Amino acid sequence: MSSKVPGNEKAEAVGRLKAAGLRPTRQRLALAGLLFRQTDRHVSAEALHDEAIADGVRVSLATVYNTLHQFTEAGLLRQVVVEPARSYFDTNTGDHQHFYSEDDGSLIDIPGESIAVSGVPAPPEGTQVERVDVVIRIRRS
Repeated sequence: MSSKVPGNEKAEAVGRLKAAGLRPTRQRLALAGLLFRQTDRHVSAEALHDEAIADGVRVSLATVYNTLHQFTEAGLLRQVVVEPARSYFDTNTGDHQHFYSEDDGSLIDIPGESIAVSGVPAPPEGTQVERVDVVIRIRRS
């Protein structure tokens, strides 16, 4: 981790990773420190890679992608796919949906209780609906 990150943030990152069943490697700690030191946010792999490099963390873009997917699988992040080749990783894993601004590519949280989804078909036999993601595309008028 960068020497600019206070020890208490490092301890929090270690705790988060261990609680999620992930080994706290140097690169995971560094990326967790960047992801979780601010309030909830939406970040692309490329943006997190740029932040890491600017913070003095030596990490490849492939490692950032792999780590983000590991964090998602462990329940630390939620992946929001807005286009086939464009996704964000959300540090807010609670119940909520998103506005996606087609003007600037930003995501804005919508509280979960603000949207009701009806008419969800029964899933195939032997499966269950895990979650319904809603992304509402917006553009300045």
